[in-house]
Amino acid sequence: MIPSQYYSFSGIVVTLYFFFLASCVLQILASPTPHYCRNDQRDALLEFKQEFPGRNMNSSSYNDMSSWNKKSDCCYWGAVVCDAKSGQVISLDLSKVALNNSLKPNSGLFKLLYLQRLYLLNCNLYGEIPSSFGNLSHLMELDLSINNLDGQVPSSIANLTQLRYLRLLENNLSGKFSVSLANLTNLVQLEIGNNYFEPELLPDMSRFHNLAIFWGGNFFGPFPTSLFTIPSLQWVDLGENNFTGPISFGNMSLSSSRLMFLSLEDNKLDGPIPKSMSKFLNLEQLDLRNNSFSGPFPTFLLTIPSLTIVNLAQNHFKGPIDFEKTSSSSSLGVLNIADNKFDGQIPESISKFHKLGELDVSNNKLEGNVPGCLLSLASLKLSHNSFTSVGKSSSQVSEQAEMRELRLDSNSFRGPFPYWICEMRSLEFLDMSNNSFSGSIPPCFRDITKFLEVLNLRNNNFSGNLPDVFVSATKLILLDVSRNRLVGKLPKSLINCIAMEFLNVEGNKFKDKFPSWLSSLLSLKVLILRSNQFYHPHVSVGFQRLKVIDVSHNDLTGTFPDFYFSDWFGMCQTTTLLNLENDVIYMEYLIDMNNYEAFVMNSRTYSSSMEMVYKGVDTKFEKIRKDFRAIDFSRNRFYGNIPESIGLLKGLRFLNLSSNAFTSNIPHSLANLTNLEALDVSHNQLSGQIPQDLGELSFLSTMNFAHNNLEGPIPRGTQFQRQNCSSFMDNPKLYGLDDDICRKTHVPNPAPQKSEEEQMISWIALAIAYGPGVFCGLVIGHIFISHKHEWFMERFRRNNPRVVIRSAR
Repeated sequence: MIPSQYYSFSGIVVTLYFFFLASCVLQILASPTPHYCRNDQRDALLEFKQEFPGRNMNSSSYNDMSSWNKKSDCCYWGAVVCDAKSGQVISLDLSKVALNNSLKPNSGLFKLLYLQRLYLLNCNLYGEIPSSFGNLSHLMELDLSINNLDGQVPSSIANLTQLRYLRLLENNLSGKFSVSLANLTNLVQLEIGNNYFEPELLPDMSRFHNLAIFWGGNFFGPFPTSLFTIPSLQWVDLGENNFTGPISFGNMSLSSSRLMFLSLEDNKLDGPIPKSMSKFLNLEQLDLRNNSFSGPFPTFLLTIPSLTIVNLAQNHFKGPIDFEKTSSSSSLGVLNIADNKFDGQIPESISKFHKLGELDVSNNKLEGNVPGCLLSLASLKLSHNSFTSVGKSSSQVSEQAEMRELRLDSNSFRGPFPYWICEMRSLEFLDMSNNSFSGSIPPCFRDITKFLEVLNLRNNNFSGNLPDVFVSATKLILLDVSRNRLVGKLPKSLINCIAMEFLNVEGNKFKDKFPSWLSSLLSLKVLILRSNQFYHPHVSVGFQRLKVIDVSHNDLTGTFPDFYFSDWFGMCQTTTLLNLENDVIYMEYLIDMNNYEAFVMNSRTYSSSMEMVYKGVDTKFEKIRKDFRAIDFSRNRFYGNIPESIGLLKGLRFLNLSSNAFTSNIPHSLANLTNLEALDVSHNQLSGQIPQDLGELSFLSTMNFAHNNLEGPIPRGTQFQRQNCSSFMDNPKLYGLDDDICRKTHVPNPAPQKSEEEQMISWIALAIAYGPGVFCGLVIGHIFISHKHEWFMERFRRNNPRVVIRSAR
């Protein structure tokens, strides 16, 4: 029997349920009836979709057009948001959808007249911005950034007076734009940087009362004080402009400012940093690099408690570094003061910055001892100073040390390898080059190779064997131990360096057979074994991705079969700068005022070095393109024919086979190397004619055929006729140069070992800019030839025309 209380309770529940249901119905009836997508809106969207056929179905974005069809309500399509009352489309977000087309002035997009938010970020759009955008008068947010849009911003943009967010950054837009800004006073976010707008003065920005984020480009003139009068301002990027003169904030009250981010990098600002900047109490990131700021170390900046990142690099600050008046409660995490004129020592008071993770003091005049507390940082860059030692606490580095990047290069460090480095188990980047470290490289080095990507020990006095410590070095991309006194054989554990792209052991005393086993390193792009004692035949099995190989100045011997270069696929491709995104070599060498090169890898600039050597004299490249390919087999004992398969290396730009014992003819296939810029086959035993087709190689500007047994006419190409006669000397049966002296004078064959007095050629390769399939410009180096004997004879004949001088063999 069921108790009566149960029925009573159940009745209450049922009553409450129906009461709740009735109230819900009443609320629904009282609320506005939702409208479905309007037909005109649906048709406009489908029309817009048809403007991008085949470009919108395979997007990686969740906001694509794959769901757009007539069978479903457009208010439920991906990327589309409708107004609940009217059914009008009010938001369209196609960010990162690969549209790969231009926007048409009569596009269906402009029939969506009630759009409030439009996001076409990173859609690979190109062409001009249609003036039809001015018809979307309800727009509050417009993002066309990170595309390839060009031309001028239409003046109709000024009609969008309700705009709060406008992002046009990272396009190819041009013309003047500030006039169109005048009416957009409701802007909260304005980003127009990284375009090609015409230089103009930044207008008075004080009218933009709500502006919080501003990124502008191609402005000039004095520092835009008016911008900083906006109380809502939080994020400002004025980098890469042409602002000049000192910074001034006038009589503004900075303490109430909400500014958190300020970048003034790459301008022409000068003078001292005003102390009033310390009143930006909310400032977190400050970037003033690459200007002409001067004065002493601005200690007052580091009193801002919220400041986490400070970049003062590439300015003219000087004097000692001072942290005495800074607070131990500072939030400072990154400090970059590189490329200034700071001197003295790094003060021990730097230890008060407990949150400091990265410090860069490179390229200053600092000296003495490095505080040991800095070895707990994640990144420490000390390059190009005069440091001599590291503090005592360095011997107590914990095995849990988190340092990932350590740059000690180009200082005055000396003595044995610092054993405390072996405790840094997280290192990814270690550069100790250009110091006076000596002794052996310790076996404990194996403990830090697990995560190591870059290891540069170049130009020290390390001796003994290179230890076999690379078993775990599977992430190592670059290894440079050149210009030391290392002996023995290359360690076989290098076989484990499966990510290796760059290997340089030049200028040591390695004595070993040619390390053909390195061919198993499938990522290897640059191999430099120059100036060692490698011997026996050079075997080309593998090495399919090599782009630069230098085995010159060794004791290699043997012949080359005709198919020798057939598998060198890395040099067969003719890659331009436009399609290098998938090329993992990431290599470019730049020479600067200090005569050192930069190795660009994984978007970071790395001070490294690779000096290509031409004609026995070391020279530095001012710039080598990322698609640079080079072969240097000079100063060995190779003999036999030069293989015809060399003509397959169509990406080759530099070829040096000089000072060997090659015989027979110069292969006609060399004429296939249409990118070749420098060719040296001198000091061999080559015979026959110089192939006439070589005269059609338009980039070939540096060449040397001297000291062979060549005969016949010299090619008539312009590049050949511009050469100095020494490029063809000691080939008595050659003829065809316009220079009478070269035709009539024969210079004796010198000794095989040439001296600097005899000849010096410096070859400098500069950058080449390519357009889409069309060569746009070529800047290539020059040849400087100094042949004192020939110069003297030529000058003597000009001054004494009646005297006949016969040269003797």
